[in-house]
Amino acid sequence: MAYDGTSSEGTTADREQLDFRERLATMFRESPLPPEQLMFNLGLYTRSSLLVKFLFLHDVYQRIRMVPGVLIELGVWWGQNLVLLENLRAIHEPFNKQRVILGFDTFSGYRTFSDEDVVGDVMADGTYSTPAGYREYLERLLEVHEGANAFGHRRGGHRLIEGDACETVPRYFDEHPETLVAMAFFDVGTYKPTMAALEAMKSALVPGSVLVFDQLTWPGAPGEAIAFKQVFRDIDYTIEKSALYPSKSIVTLR
Repeated sequence: MAYDGTSSEGTTADREQLDFRERLATMFRESPLPPEQLMFNLGLYTRSSLLVKFLFLHDVYQRIRMVPGVLIELGVWWGQNLVLLENLRAIHEPFNKQRVILGFDTFSGYRTFSDEDVVGDVMADGTYSTPAGYREYLERLLEVHEGANAFGHRRGGHRLIEGDACETVPRYFDEHPETLVAMAFFDVGTYKPTMAALEAMKSALVPGSVLVFDQLTWPGAPGEAIAFKQVFRDIDYTIEKSALYPSKSIVTLR
């Protein structure tokens, strides 16, 4: 399987498809549209494999719209999902400024693995790292999106928490025992941080809470499924794959 740096599972595209992707990227870089028009016409260059991510997250948001609590992403990378969640909040519940969005990431990529993980081209030390200072840039970007949306004068709807999720997630829930979790998107892939996060937030889940797993059925990241099965063996839930994005698993608490 070739890896093009676009997802946690690489790509199944053949050489011809990859060539077309490269041509599309070139056409984007050389776009004749003025910058202000390019911002409003990004659909010209959005591949179906990216569009389906938007549609998938929209489906998830609709499921949790009436569930109280925070929205969490574990494994932020560039932060696109966090921006989408902010804008989905503005679309579906523009007056709900209590809907806090949390992002947990090392921002330095993978560093340690356990016996439950598989180390390879995708899961390797440093994979999914970001440049120095990127967390601060993402914070500013989220603030700009928030400020442009309804009730934008009320800030503070996002928190980026940098560090090892084995430490940062339990600490957050210890320091915020009032927290309820409406949705948590797990895109960490490795066993220990997934296990630590699930254990930390288990008591904060309510009927209707949704957990999304990016790699639950991918053999290249078995740690996610192992942690989930261990923590959830005595919890009542339903589980399904996404109709539009079959590699994503959706767990709903009963």
